[in-house]
Amino acid sequence: MKRLLFCVITLTLCLPAAASERPSAGTVELPASRLADKIRGGLLGQILGNLNGLGHEMNYIDEPGNVTEYIPALPRGASTDDDTDFEWVYIKVMQDENEILLSPQRIASLWHERINRRIWCSNLYARQLMDLGILPPRTGDICFNPWAEFNISGQFICETFGLIAPGMPRTAAEIGLNYTRVTIDAEPAQTTQLFTAMIATAFITSDLGQILDAGAAAVDTGSVVHEIYRTIEQWVEQHPHDWRTTRRLLKERYSRHNGGMRDRNGYELNTGATLAALRYGDGDFVRTLRTAFNFGWDADNTAATAGTVIGAIKGYRWMMAQDWTIVDRYRNSTREHMPEDETITGFADRLLVIAERNILKNGGSRVMVNGNPVYRIRTEAPANIYPLLSMEKRTGRLKRGMRDEIVHLLLDSDERRRSRAAYFAVCLDLASEMKTAYPEEWREALDALNRCQNVLQALFHHSPVPLAQALRSRMLAAGIKPPAGRVELWK
Repeated sequence: MKRLLFCVITLTLCLPAAASERPSAGTVELPASRLADKIRGGLLGQILGNLNGLGHEMNYIDEPGNVTEYIPALPRGASTDDDTDFEWVYIKVMQDENEILLSPQRIASLWHERINRRIWCSNLYARQLMDLGILPPRTGDICFNPWAEFNISGQFICETFGLIAPGMPRTAAEIGLNYTRVTIDAEPAQTTQLFTAMIATAFITSDLGQILDAGAAAVDTGSVVHEIYRTIEQWVEQHPHDWRTTRRLLKERYSRHNGGMRDRNGYELNTGATLAALRYGDGDFVRTLRTAFNFGWDADNTAATAGTVIGAIKGYRWMMAQDWTIVDRYRNSTREHMPEDETITGFADRLLVIAERNILKNGGSRVMVNGNPVYRIRTEAPANIYPLLSMEKRTGRLKRGMRDEIVHLLLDSDERRRSRAAYFAVCLDLASEMKTAYPEEWREALDALNRCQNVLQALFHHSPVPLAQALRSRMLAAGIKPPAGRVELWK
């Protein structure tokens, strides 16, 4: 069936959205060949933005880049990188096990089996929490993971989930959040919804304005992400031919930590850069990626997200007709127990299988029209499905909901469970209460946590301000001893 899907004659998209209307709930017909073309194009766009952008990653912080010439190319094929290989792990297992929303337990087991190298920032921290037995989405909760309130994992681990939910932005967001909330929450979770909605919408309209508006409709209107969207739209309108001014304004408004890690790895600057690259690129693939490179900060990730959107609009056949040097290879150099012979088109085949399942699961169908396979897709209007919750409300709910669980873990004889109890209690400001009520068990729990050196390394030597500093202070006050020096946690 896959061969048939990719080989049938390309047909035009039926029932396109009107130019003046935001895509809404209804039904569209999408020829199977066109669906495959857009999925392949979106994935190739993501990979090109990622790997061609690595040379610009973190190179332009104070000032923008000055890239004037760029030709997309993968002369040796693609290779795994954290912008695509987390999703690759999930996608393969989703396909193999016929399960779109993998359980927290299954996700954690996959990390233990396959995600142990070449991970950084919030992903690195979440991996250490899993060694305590903490499961997603707690590994990405801002109360437990100090990276989670700003890290861009909500963006660069979301794109393929938009590609497997064509025309279904809410479904795309639900799937995306199931996997990005392994490492992030709060505002970064809004970026997951923003970009998955945009990518899903790119299957049913090529109008970039409609695609951006669909993304904005998926975001909590009280969020900083929504403010960034409105602000970028305003600046681009005011400076339609001057991306440098928009970049300067973006830096001035949203650089809050002197260009340090909290800024360059944060959602504010990188979300703004991605949206601006799409606007100034104006549907041109090369110009979009070049603009993303020049905006700087985490440039490979912003280029990958923007590249997915434009790649899905343009399609794989158009991209391959540009005479770019693209070798169809996806070399695995990072993820254990994953294929060693994957190709870009093979990766795309996996997405297509899951996209079909999603279409059918959500009330769509696959029919024959004039001898050609066509998908009838039940489209969705974009909407925010995961609103913001303040830190105070989140902490209060967790305290009420986890107090009994923490006591149960504390009274267990298993050392890992006791260390988990100590970690939870300190994070939720329950340490004094537990120490008073269960002094002997609390002392043993602290001793157990003190032996979890990788977790403490991640907190004391691999996490930036502001939340990490507050958590470090609480850990020290509770009796946790910081590791003597910094050691690398990935191999």
